[in-house]
Amino acid sequence: MTEISHVPIQDNGSPIQKASKFSRFLARVRAAFSMRLFDHAVRLVLIFSIFATVYWLFFASDRYVSEANVIIRKTDSVGAPSFDLGMLVSGVASVDRANQLLLRDYLLSVDMLRKLDQSLDLRSHYSSKEHDVVSRMWFQDASMEWFHRHYLSRIKVEFDEFSGVLRIQVQAYDPGIAQAITQQLVQEGERYMNVLGHEMAQVQVDFLVTQVDQAQERFQKASQDLLNYQNKAGLLSPQATAESINAIVAALESQRAQLQTQLASLPKSLDRDHPNILMLKQSLKAVDTQIKEEKLKLATPSGGTLNKYVEEFYRLEMNVQFTQELYKSSLSALEKGRIDATRMLEKVSVLQSATLPEYPLEPRRLYNTLVTLLVALILAGILKLLKSIVLDHVD
Repeated sequence: MTEISHVPIQDNGSPIQKASKFSRFLARVRAAFSMRLFDHAVRLVLIFSIFATVYWLFFASDRYVSEANVIIRKTDSVGAPSFDLGMLVSGVASVDRANQLLLRDYLLSVDMLRKLDQSLDLRSHYSSKEHDVVSRMWFQDASMEWFHRHYLSRIKVEFDEFSGVLRIQVQAYDPGIAQAITQQLVQEGERYMNVLGHEMAQVQVDFLVTQVDQAQERFQKASQDLLNYQNKAGLLSPQATAESINAIVAALESQRAQLQTQLASLPKSLDRDHPNILMLKQSLKAVDTQIKEEKLKLATPSGGTLNKYVEEFYRLEMNVQFTQELYKSSLSALEKGRIDATRMLEKVSVLQSATLPEYPLEPRRLYNTLVTLLVALILAGILKLLKSIVLDHVD
């Protein structure tokens, strides 16, 4: 047999090797593309920081800040001061926190914005083209939602938990406008709280007046029922009539006892038909008859006598006395409620009136510039770090 020699066949590359080379090629392409993206991102960050710095230093419009501090106090100077845990911890008197927060919400509300816009034309002021395009409101006829959002970015009302003071800060492009807005916020806030106080006081007084009217009607009805019963019975006071009848019966009982004594004291020797005996017996019989008649006026088994009138009269009289006392109590409560309603009204006291700014505190140009550059450097550093991490993985 002839031997066949094995000659090695040269191959330009297996499919697996070709795929591996292609994948490495794609990885290099993606890495290069990623490097370009990182470089472009760094450039964009630097360009943005430069534009932002130029804006803060040269183009940002000046905004003046007017401030005012107010506090809500009750006119209740009669009641004893109350103490709570907040006083023990902070060392200051407790304040009406709920009403302070209520006033804060009203000052930041859409209703307040409408009143300010109506009197000071805030739309024109905040959207004027004289100011830079970044800080101003872009459209004068913007929707109320956007207008209110811009309003909230220019008005700050904070409640100091420690001192209980409401601090108002207003930003505007003109110092006079800033002061006018602050003044109107204070005035409208005081008017609003007084309206709320008067409404609550009026509701309380109205309720008490209703109670007094009802008590008066009950008292008048009870009095009229008693008067009608007196007219129907023909007695001014059945109790007094019963007492007088009892007095008559007692007198007759005493007279009968005297007659019986006289009759017993006569001599036994006298004849039954003796005039004295007949006279005493006749008198005693008449007294017994009178006593029986008087007692029948007071009570009988069939009813309809004076004791029934007394019971009905007593019940009606008790009702009159009860409704009268109720009426007196209602009148006293009404007067006390009126005094308390006036005494418990809340007053907005101005601790710091609206200031007229002389120097624009906003925007804080140097601070904003430094923050912008610092953020730009941090972002650029992060991008450079990511770029180096990608390069390490590619290699």
